[in-house]
Amino acid sequence: MNEQAKFLSGSLMRHITVMALTSSVGLMAVFLVDFIDMIFISMLGKAELAAAIGYAGAILFFTSSFGIGMAIAGGALVARALGEGNKDLAQRQATNVLIFGAIFGAVFAALVWFNLSSIVGLVGATGQTADLAISYLSIIIPSLPMLLIGMVGGAILRAHGDARRSMLATIVGALVNGVLDPIFIFGFGMELQGAAWASVAARVAIGVTALVPIIRFYGGFGRPNLASVLPDLRPVMIIAFPAILTQLATPIGQAYVTRAMSEFGEDAVAGMAIVGRLTPVAFAIIFALSGAIGPVIGQNFGARQMDRVKGAFRDGLIFTGVVVAIVSGLLFATRPLLVMLFDLDGQVQSLVFLFAGPLSLMWFFNGMIFVSNAACNNMGHPFYSTIVNWGRHTLGTIPFVVVFSAWFGAGGVLIGQAVGGVLFGLIALVIALRIMRGGGGSAGADGVHKQARIFGWTYKNR
Repeated sequence: MNEQAKFLSGSLMRHITVMALTSSVGLMAVFLVDFIDMIFISMLGKAELAAAIGYAGAILFFTSSFGIGMAIAGGALVARALGEGNKDLAQRQATNVLIFGAIFGAVFAALVWFNLSSIVGLVGATGQTADLAISYLSIIIPSLPMLLIGMVGGAILRAHGDARRSMLATIVGALVNGVLDPIFIFGFGMELQGAAWASVAARVAIGVTALVPIIRFYGGFGRPNLASVLPDLRPVMIIAFPAILTQLATPIGQAYVTRAMSEFGEDAVAGMAIVGRLTPVAFAIIFALSGAIGPVIGQNFGARQMDRVKGAFRDGLIFTGVVVAIVSGLLFATRPLLVMLFDLDGQVQSLVFLFAGPLSLMWFFNGMIFVSNAACNNMGHPFYSTIVNWGRHTLGTIPFVVVFSAWFGAGGVLIGQAVGGVLFGLIALVIALRIMRGGGGSAGADGVHKQARIFGWTYKNR
């Protein structure tokens, strides 16, 4: 048995809990800084600044989705190779995923940067608010390749079972951002641009801190050459391409929600922006769960231990339910604190209270989608995740938002978005269970091989 494949034995619930909690600490650190950003911006007393953050957040979510997709590919391939006992393959694919990610990330960032005005207009921003959002984004977007390197590096560390060092990278980034935010925003009087430059510094810190432990403790990266890079492009993209498509569905759906909310005025967009920053802080553990459970499933699938794959999936859903119940109770109890932090009143308060109450319980179904997608990605069926996510953020968002916003106004936008999540959470569950009942395909590599035929490709994953 490969000594590095640490998830092939021991308590599955313990592995999932440790991986999710340690990963969530790092994620929460980053999300908490974004949350504090919003508090600082709210202190400036300018509604257009808070609204600009809301519009920019939808676009940044879009750009970071590319990195998430590449990280999923890197983590799945490295975890599977370790589960099969092939250490050399794991190192080679880690190297090449990082190369592909940096190159494609730079191209993607350039395309977004040169079209910022059009993209900002598409999400509904106008006038001074649109100008502020463009100014903010023009600073952050070029740093996307560094963020992507950090995300892929963190996924490689998690594939090795080293959630602690993966967590450390994001904590370092959060500390850098947290220290520089008040200095730039208030000390230098840079307001929104100060928050942007602090975020750039944080992304650089995350990228560097994620790579160092891979080099020190896991053999580093191989020397890139065309003989290995080109053959690995196919297996990487077979997972990365649908994973990127999967991740892009979320910000596109969120962009539609942002535009729908803009019909109810800047106060509604500001309220949604606060909810948008509060959500990942509150549910950081659920956001982390997808990346945390992936290596557990991937290693066991690579070792052909399907009973443990099914057990990990079951325990992931139980873990999700417990976390959502606890967090929802805490959100409801801390409503008075939220009023004080953001000086909430009127429509902004109504939207925040709607989330910090009944809608937060609906997050169980989002967690169900995360766990199911992780299972599909790590068992060689990434296109199922793509279908589920696009369905959830199109058919599961647009008609529900249209209907519920007509009934309940701005609050109906959030309600419609949540109701669609229930439907597609159940669909994702059924798909993942069917794949596991079928043994996840033939073997680890074969599952990916079947996906390759969608493109008319055939190759050996060795």
